[in-house]
Amino acid sequence: MAVSKTIWHCAGLLLFIVVSCAALSGLYIDNGVDQTIIHHSMTRHERQVVEHEILELLGLGERPRRAQAPPLDRSAPSFLLDVYKQLAEEHEQARPTRSSEMALSGEEQNAIDESDLIMTFQSKKHHLGVLRHGHGRHIWFEVTGAPSDASSLLTAELRLHQAPTHTVDPADLYTVVVHRVVSVDNLGGMQMEQVAAVNTSASAEGWLEFNVTAALASWLGAPADNRGFFITLHPHTQPERHVKPEEIGLEENHGPNSEGKQPFLVAFFKNGPKLGGADAGARKKREARRWRSHGYSENYLRNPLTDTLHWTTRSCEIQTLYVSFKDLEWQDWIIAPEGYGAFYCSGECNFPLNAHKNATNHAIVQTLVHLLYPNQVPKPSCAPIKLSPISVLYYTDDSNVILRKYKNMVVKSCGCH
Repeated sequence: MAVSKTIWHCAGLLLFIVVSCAALSGLYIDNGVDQTIIHHSMTRHERQVVEHEILELLGLGERPRRAQAPPLDRSAPSFLLDVYKQLAEEHEQARPTRSSEMALSGEEQNAIDESDLIMTFQSKKHHLGVLRHGHGRHIWFEVTGAPSDASSLLTAELRLHQAPTHTVDPADLYTVVVHRVVSVDNLGGMQMEQVAAVNTSASAEGWLEFNVTAALASWLGAPADNRGFFITLHPHTQPERHVKPEEIGLEENHGPNSEGKQPFLVAFFKNGPKLGGADAGARKKREARRWRSHGYSENYLRNPLTDTLHWTTRSCEIQTLYVSFKDLEWQDWIIAPEGYGAFYCSGECNFPLNAHKNATNHAIVQTLVHLLYPNQVPKPSCAPIKLSPISVLYYTDDSNVILRKYKNMVVKSCGCH
């Protein structure tokens, strides 16, 4: 079997972590004469440790497993893909571009800026079945995969798509009301609580947005109470008269060409816990069990950035390091990116520490003392002085999608500390 799965790639030192079923999976380096040679063969357990560590960094206890690859043109992943592209452009200091179909309101933009986890939920069928209530429509979302700590929820929004229709006067105004289903009796009758309402015209086209933060917060704490939403519609001046949602183009759109118009729920979280309730303590326990079960010491895995014999002495500077999700064969659940340039800092901090080395005042003093007492005081270290975040867009199951921001993932500049 060919070995071609690149995980790390460093400038000046071509470095790979190869992930495959071949016997020679491991760390590869460029020997300087256009040949790639094995540097350290990885065992199956070492490969598992590498994958587990990256999954822990992503806030996941294990790799999401999905039965099929849902299309990206569904409304929920399409919305987050648009947000992801905007964030990626902002990280690159480029001018953001936005889809006119998924244009963002001011409140949504603020929520995107403040949140570190954005999660979408596609509407699904629910066992409540047909509910007895005039001309309304029941919509349900599976939210058990979201963080259970409601205090981390910034805001939540239900989005319904309205398409043009010719069944009523285009100038007529209507009110769309979203209710939270509180209880259902054996005959299909409901007790409901209004949570949001939006006015629209019969000629409008696009996404109607409803603030449903309170409803989602209650379901995060008590998932069994999640009986979904019920949508009703009435003329703006006649609240007692119910109208079918499809009369003004509010259809659930089950057709083969309507995936991008399905109702979806988007939630914005700030400083929330890991998905599935993971925390730092639980992670340390899992790591300890994993290392003990494989018989590893803390330093079992060699550091490929420091243990190679191919380094040359150079001043402190940024180096290229690329992490590839695609080559981990995670493309079935990570939508974007395929990987990212992490970079790293390497080199010597020798006297004199001039301006381009971005040295701190302490590093300058430490260098002077090192010249006097080289065996007692070490030279300053080459380390990152500026880091930037990345965003990762991925599926948690066959329909729900997450956009998570990770701080301090990319080295932007190095200096002597």
